[in-house]
Amino acid sequence: MDFAVDKFMTPYAPPSLNDSSFNCPHCQAFAHHIWHDLSFYDADNLSQIEMDLWRVSQCAHCSNFTLWNDEDMVYPVNPLGSSPNPDMPQDIIDDFEEARSIAQYSPRGAAALFRLCIQKLCRHLGEPGKNINDDIRSLVQKGLDERIQQSLDIVRVIGNEAVHPGEMDLRDKTETAIQLATLVNLIANETITKHKLIIGLYDSLPPNKVAEIKKRDAKK
Repeated sequence: MDFAVDKFMTPYAPPSLNDSSFNCPHCQAFAHHIWHDLSFYDADNLSQIEMDLWRVSQCAHCSNFTLWNDEDMVYPVNPLGSSPNPDMPQDIIDDFEEARSIAQYSPRGAAALFRLCIQKLCRHLGEPGKNINDDIRSLVQKGLDERIQQSLDIVRVIGNEAVHPGEMDLRDKTETAIQLATLVNLIANETITKHKLIIGLYDSLPPNKVAEIKKRDAKK
């Protein structure tokens, strides 16, 4: 299986002006970035002119550049947050990618789409999909790490300050959208990917070993 179970355990650090390290928008690696001021040579006046609001960073991992104007990254135009878990249903992946694509410009819209992803994921996992609070509680009873439930409370997905899936919360910021992306992936990782990995390992056993296991279990 080519999908690492612990892929989403590493926090995503979004690009930020003058930060020494963050997840590169080109190679996605968490890497050191070297910053440079921009300037140009004025041949008429034989002088170097600084471009005050412009800066460039270079990734130490892949050597690619990002271009910034004031505090905004203008190149590359890149989705924020973790990539979607490919084990999720395609319609959830599509919503997830749309949320990533607008997170930089509309964090409230992105957060609303990520909440919708959670609702759809709960429905895919056999829950009613009408109340995220009830669905997550049920998934915890079935084995989902309760710390994921606590994390969802922190970003106002469930609990007393719940925001309905698809609705925008005026308090949402880019950091909230990134946290929600990670939590969607964690839920999928715990409920789909790990199960898929275990089945894959079992199916790879030699037939005689599988027969021995079934014979052993039949005696219980």
